[in-house]
Amino acid sequence: MNWPSRIAVRLSVAAAALGLCLTAAAPASAQSAIRDTEIEEIIHDWSDPVFTAMGLEPSEVEILLINENDLNAFATRGRILGVNTGLILKTRNPNELLGVIAHEAGHIKNRHTLRDGAQGAGMQPMLMTMALGALAIAAGAPDAGAVLLGNSQYFGTLSALRYMTHQEGEADNTGARALQNAGESGRGLVTFFENFRSQEVFSDARRFPYFRSHPLSSDRIENLRRFVTEQSNYARTDSPERLAQHALVLAKIHAFMDAPNQTLRDYPESDTSLPARYARAIAWYRDGQTEKALAAVDEFLAEQPDNPYFWELKGQILFEEGRAAEAIGAHQRSVELKPDAPLLRVNLGHALIEAGDPAKLEEAVTQLRRATAMERDNTLGWRLLSQAYASQNKEGEARLASAEMYFAMGAETQATQFALRARDLLTPGSSEWTRAMDIVFASGATQDDVDALDRRNQRRDRPAVVPAAAG
Repeated sequence: MNWPSRIAVRLSVAAAALGLCLTAAAPASAQSAIRDTEIEEIIHDWSDPVFTAMGLEPSEVEILLINENDLNAFATRGRILGVNTGLILKTRNPNELLGVIAHEAGHIKNRHTLRDGAQGAGMQPMLMTMALGALAIAAGAPDAGAVLLGNSQYFGTLSALRYMTHQEGEADNTGARALQNAGESGRGLVTFFENFRSQEVFSDARRFPYFRSHPLSSDRIENLRRFVTEQSNYARTDSPERLAQHALVLAKIHAFMDAPNQTLRDYPESDTSLPARYARAIAWYRDGQTEKALAAVDEFLAEQPDNPYFWELKGQILFEEGRAAEAIGAHQRSVELKPDAPLLRVNLGHALIEAGDPAKLEEAVTQLRRATAMERDNTLGWRLLSQAYASQNKEGEARLASAEMYFAMGAETQATQFALRARDLLTPGSSEWTRAMDIVFASGATQDDVDALDRRNQRRDRPAVVPAAAG
């Protein structure tokens, strides 16, 4: 897991959130993404059949959990779908959350680019109004011209809103149709919108960001309601297993996001359900009550010894308390139980490095290489791999891992600098050397650029010629 409380946060999101560019909604790039394998797996288990029914490849849709209390969700280019933790906590059942995800996937399927599209839709009437204003001024009607110029943005905004409303209706229908084809009900999407319909009467300052970028209307809700009530799966309800998963997701988010004392009030010890016990264990851990937290996790493991996420939590508690060597066993067990989860391998690699035993570094490298092979954009994995290589005095490999980290972050300049340093330390023609050059060329550099750089470096490194003394 990778949460903001006592645990590092992945600090960048691959793309800005789609939303009405004329509002004050913050882009996702200004926020933080949370990584949690357990929650990601649950959401994908629910959503992947819907993605498939929509004609999307589930493995190509990246679901990001955004560390924001505001109710918001978005879809971007690159098939990235972001959901704020605040929105997840506002859903009353799994079907509502699945409905929102289906709607956002509908934007991806329909290739909606709200930021560009809304700007394009708004630009033409805005420019036309400005042109009319200029003509009015030129014709001797400066007052009328000034009014037209002053209202040009207003007319552009109206056009953008109409464009967005059309896209929202398309995403509604695409999402609802995919839910039906996947054997799910579309009712949750309707009830979610109905629950927040009153937000439309608020000013932008008080309105949830989701409804600034996803404008609602009574007609839109009624059209969606008619569409889903006619479907054969409308009456289908969430299974007990899925309801339990939803309760666990909410408990875990609350436990990591809220103050520990708040969590302990919301999930008192009189509540003996698994989600409540899970929340309390996390709250005790975050509150520094380590032994109490570990005892609670050991109770979970006695009940479910093959749950990789309970082992992950135990390893995380030990690691965060400075007991990295003790954490290794728990993280190893989580990887054994869930070998296809790169984040669990990153946890293990981190513990192996911090244990301070040089003999464990090779295993750390193995785990981190496997993690980054499965998830090329895992910047923490690349950073730790660079650290492990540096501890082994493998400077070329360490610089290449740093180049990969910056490349995954989209920092081309730094990626190229580290890749060039790595190239000079790696065996020419090796797979690592070739990868370093791939990163260099991916930045836009050409072979001529590299050759010119080499010539400059050779001139710089050539020893100065000292003239012979006269006589």
